[in-house]
Amino acid sequence: IPDGFSAPWRLVFSTHLHGESFTKMVSGLMHHGPTLLLTRDTKGHVFGGFASQTWEIKPQFQGDSRCFLFSVFPTLRVYTATGYNEHFMYLNQHQQTMPNGLGMGGQHDYFGLWLDSDFGRGHSRARPKCTTFGSPQLSGDEDFTLDSVEVWAVGKPPQPAEDEEEEGKKSILNVDPEVQAMMELTGKTLHSEGFRELEEDLD
Repeated sequence: IPDGFSAPWRLVFSTHLHGESFTKMVSGLMHHGPTLLLTRDTKGHVFGGFASQTWEIKPQFQGDSRCFLFSVFPTLRVYTATGYNEHFMYLNQHQQTMPNGLGMGGQHDYFGLWLDSDFGRGHSRARPKCTTFGSPQLSGDEDFTLDSVEVWAVGKPPQPAEDEEEEGKKSILNVDPEVQAMMELTGKTLHSEGFRELEEDLD
């Protein structure tokens, strides 16, 4: 895992803890920053992928070249970006015309790693290699049945932008001094000014 994404790990989804639910898995993926997806199929193969960015539900591919796929069993290998395309991460649901599920590498209906929104099914298609990551078929069968899934958040959770936080705290008097001056000229009561003085007194 790239520097800066190695600690502390936080388990944000597990089929053993949260049940077999794509919706709950998506909730675990969202708003947690970089994540590590670990899957095991019913043939005993263990594999997964590293997502370098927070997942978003949208019809476009996302992510960057820091993403990778890996296998743990029966062989321990990491498969990094080849540069052939930028199909690193894909997440969609409730769509009529687009694939619904989570994918990494390859292309629609031919992902290096795919977990269907109809939870429990997936595929790993590579003939001979996944174009995005150069990985072979990771699962026991090309179309596999899930045994378990875990999602780990592996970096610092995204923080709200300071500008947005500060903007929310500002009075209109701070944001637009021209409005303040206009209100004073027209003799309007500056209610916000009174609140500000009260806050200062309380401090």
